[in-house]
Formats: sequence, C-alpha cells, structure tokens
Amino acid sequence: MDGDLMSLTTRRLLTMLALPAGLVAAVVVAPGAANAAGVSATIKTATTLKVRSAPSQTAKIVGTVRKNQKVTVACVITGQRVTGTVRTTTAWDRIGTGRYVSHAYVQTSGKIPRCAPAAKPAAPRYVVGTVKSADGKVNLRAGASIKSAVAGSVASGAKVDLACSVTGDLVKGTVRATTRWDRTRAGSYISNAYLYSGALPVCAATSTPTPVAPVVNLTPAQFIRAAVPGAQADWRANGVPPSVTIAQAILESGWGRSDLSATSKNYFGIKCQNGGYGKIANGCRTVRTNECTKAGECFVTTASFRTYASQADSFRDHGSFLRSNSRYAGAFAYTKDANNFIKKVWQAGYATDPKYVEKVTGIMQSYDLYQYDTWK
Repeated sequence: MDGDLMSLTTRRLLTMLALPAGLVAAVVVAPGAANAAGVSATIKTATTLKVRSAPSQTAKIVGTVRKNQKVTVACVITGQRVTGTVRTTTAWDRIGTGRYVSHAYVQTSGKIPRCAPAAKPAAPRYVVGTVKSADGKVNLRAGASIKSAVAGSVASGAKVDLACSVTGDLVKGTVRATTRWDRTRAGSYISNAYLYSGALPVCAATSTPTPVAPVVNLTPAQFIRAAVPGAQADWRANGVPPSVTIAQAILESGWGRSDLSATSKNYFGIKCQNGGYGKIANGCRTVRTNECTKAGECFVTTASFRTYASQADSFRDHGSFLRSNSRYAGAFAYTKDANNFIKKVWQAGYATDPKYVEKVTGIMQSYDLYQYDTWK
C-alpha cells in the first residue's frame, strides 16, 4: 500500500514538471490554503468504520463512514494506537467538530496538518476569606449542611480560598446568621456565618445536587399500616390521638409522596429555627418553597426544614410541637376525642385553610382511622 502511494505521488510530480511553468504555479496550493480546505481522503475498511467523539476507541460513537467513502480531513491528532487495514498508528483524523476516525483506516495522498492544541481553560479565580469564630474551630463540610460529613476544620483568623457560594442550612455564627455557604478551593463547604469575604459568584447547579426523593408508591392501606405504630407511640408520649396524626400526615404529605416526606421523613413541614432542629430531628435541609402572606400574596423563597431518621420520629416531633406550644393547650382536653382535638388545633391557628378540619375528619372517617385510637 505504501509503495502504491509513493508511485502515485511520483507520477503526479513528473506530470507537473512536464507542464508549463505558469500552469504549475496555478496547480500548487500554498500550505496554508490546503490546511484551511482540508485534505481529501478515502476510508479503507471492510464494511463501515465508527466515528468517535475523541481520538480513542472507547470514546462515544457519533456516526459511521462506509468502505471507500470520501471524506475531508481537517487535521490529525495523537490518540489511542490502532491496527487497521492501512497501517498501525496512534494518529486520528478529525473529519468534523468532535468527529474522529483512526488514521489506521484512512488513505490519503496529501500531508495532513496537526490539529491546533486546545485552548487551556482560564485559571479559576478565588476570593480570600478570613475566618472569624468565637466558638472554636469552624468545620469544613462535604455539603452545604450542618449534617454533611466533616471534611476538616479551620481556626479563627485562618485564610481560606473561596470559589463560589450556595444556599444551605441556616447557621448563626460569630459574623452573622445566614443560609449562605461558600465552596473552598478544595471543594469543601464552610458557612459564611463565620467568614469575612468579598462577593462570590453563585456555584453551578451541579455543585450541590438536591437529594433525589425516592419514589413512594404505597397504597393507602400500606401507608396507614406503616403509620399506626408511630402514631400510637406519639399518643403515649404526647397525647395526640393516633387518628389525627395519621390523617394530618396523609393530608400534609400526600400519602408520603411529597419531597419533604420522601427525602427527609418530614410529614408535617416542621421547620428549623435559627439552625436548631430540637432533640428528635437529626438535622436541617434547605429547600425552595412557596410561602403566602395573610393577604394571600404568594412568593418563592427558601426555608430550612427538619429532617428525621424515621416516620415515627417525625410523628413524635409533631406531637411534641403541639404539646409544648401553649396556644394548643385547649386541644389536649380532648386526647380521646379526635374530632374535637383537631378542631381546637385548627382554631388555635394551626392552619389557615377554612376547610382544614373538614378535610382531616373526612380522611379519618373514610379510612376508619378512629379504630387506632386505643392504648396498646
């Protein structure tokens, strides 16, 4: 094959020498012009040849070329060594943007220019932050949450290179109370509540992926059966009728299909307060939520919600919330009267929906949840 190519090239050169000088000048193309136009080539393969997104046989397949197909090669680049029908080589020919074929299967009579090296990405810029803490060393975490794994710590006065910021758990620190967390050069996160720093760009969305809620497909009977033990345990601990707890959980979590309940085991939307999550929850999670004013004006914001290890913990925290809040004290005169209990809770301001009691009692009646209002 190499010999055939040599004789072909030699014959062309001899023919050109026999032409008049002016005609020769018209036939010879300047190297720059040849490179710009590309080099004509022929694919030499038994059937078809895969076109790859990069110079490697493991790169994504983005097309094919057939036997003896004519292609235009823009340039050549070094890649994976391939043994083909023409030669064994590490050269790969670019035949389009993001399209490469191994030169081991390409026959051409012209010299292919080298591909220009890819432009190096601009070096990232960092903002230097200064740690200020009256609470000892500040933890660096794997995510923008106080429940994320600890990746290290820094002392007050330390300088930290910061890349960008994200919204995370609310933290009340020495400098401020904020939901802003800053990503460091190393990829860990530190609460801005303990930092003095300049402005930072918002991190790309992929920097702190939102937990993906598992798919919950429990039937009503399955959901109720799973909820009964925790609801009855909360009755023993706090005095909330199990039928009320289960019905509220069904209504407020959509049978456990809401993002909060599926991801954080939070069935009642109980929020963290100034980064605190009480004695039963195991952390906080900041999510986007819709909030409405008393005037009925709604808006999108972020809020920090409690997370739990189990549904039973969520139920117990809900009961503790009602029991410890004096505004709901009147309801606990009806711990064995579910309908009056939920009515008193609603009247104390638990929900603004005028049909809230009707909805909760309707669920209790439809699924005969009163049967679980017994001590066990």
